[in-house]
Amino acid sequence: MEYDDLQQSNQMDNIYTPSELNHEARLHLEAGFGRIWVEGELSNLSRPSSGHMYFSLKDDAAQISCALFRSNTYGMGFTPENGMLVRARGRVSLYEARGNYQLIADSLVRSGEGLLRAKFELLKNNLAAEGLFDEDNKKPLPAYPLRIAVITSPSGAALRDILNVLQRRWPIAAVRVYGVPVQGNEAAPAIVNALAAANRHGWAQVIVTGRGGGSLEDLWAFNEEAVARAIFASELPVVSAVGHEIDFSISDFVADLRAPTPSAAAELISPDQRVLKQNLSALGNQLQQRCIYQLQRLSQKLDHLSHRLRQQHPGQRLLQHQKLLQQTRHRLLMAGARIVPERRRYLQEITNHRLLPAGMRIVPERRRILQDLARTLSAVSPLPTLARGYAIVTDATSGAAISSIRDVAPKQALVTQLHDGQILSKAEETNDTQIEPGDD
Repeated sequence: MEYDDLQQSNQMDNIYTPSELNHEARLHLEAGFGRIWVEGELSNLSRPSSGHMYFSLKDDAAQISCALFRSNTYGMGFTPENGMLVRARGRVSLYEARGNYQLIADSLVRSGEGLLRAKFELLKNNLAAEGLFDEDNKKPLPAYPLRIAVITSPSGAALRDILNVLQRRWPIAAVRVYGVPVQGNEAAPAIVNALAAANRHGWAQVIVTGRGGGSLEDLWAFNEEAVARAIFASELPVVSAVGHEIDFSISDFVADLRAPTPSAAAELISPDQRVLKQNLSALGNQLQQRCIYQLQRLSQKLDHLSHRLRQQHPGQRLLQHQKLLQQTRHRLLMAGARIVPERRRYLQEITNHRLLPAGMRIVPERRRILQDLARTLSAVSPLPTLARGYAIVTDATSGAAISSIRDVAPKQALVTQLHDGQILSKAEETNDTQIEPGDD
């Protein structure tokens, strides 16, 4: 066998089928490139009912087929159209069934601003998932702030707008400006430091941070994660006022209140002094009317109490009692003038018709009873005995009758009762000699 035939025979030992070759090619492509960014003009865009997106990216000399599956199409922030300059991030692969070389993309952004928009959406989604945008974390703003901190460029139009609005609406508020750059690489760190300083000083009641309008790149400092976390960590309520009304920043979402413009921020944090004056005037009128009403009501009550006091005055009550006494005396006199003659006639009738006949009947009877009692009393009375020369001796101190010489002590005071009087004496001595009847 010649050399050429031998070489052909060795090559025949490594024959691939189309499927094997495409599979090996896919593995080599995916392993060799990893994830890459490809920039080009969008063309051949199609979106079938599956929701996947198929398109090509081309430049002046070539193009590459791309696929973006439905799960990666959410949150792009723009609507892809043919002719747009875009950047696709993904992995190089090969569609084995057809052997087509392609890019399997996992994200698609517009070139230039599109990259910033992609970063914006990614950070927004991550912070929202952490809860930094939750309403439960929003702090209330003071209704009548007297000390306001403003974090912005000291030479920018935003500061002038805020000061002009506050001067017109709420001039009594004091403003402390924390000057910072509001765009460029130094802006985000300066804003973070100013937020920390305002909280550390503890002077302000509310913080306003922001700037005027501009491109997404100009406003990017307020989309930085460090600024968002500094706003969320602030103990003082923060109002974000970045750009124009159509502009939204990450600071707007994490702040306690989002204002569409710096001027609107000043209006949102300040009451209108003209409205307050009108309300104060209306309240003053209401207060005056209520005071007048209360004074009138109290005056009527005072008149009523004064009338009652006069009625309850001691002199008035004495006069009333005097009148009552006079009326009672008059009634008594009238009653006496009427009743006394009636009682006198009644008494005369009783005397003439009842007492005299009863007396004429009872007196003789009572006289006979009295005479019988007198005779009985005379019969038992000691007086007749005393009249015959007898006497009754009693103790002068106790009045006890002395019936025996044993009842008499020497020097004892005695009272001797005779029929016509008493004799006071003292016992000199006693003896038990008895007088016999008939002895002189």
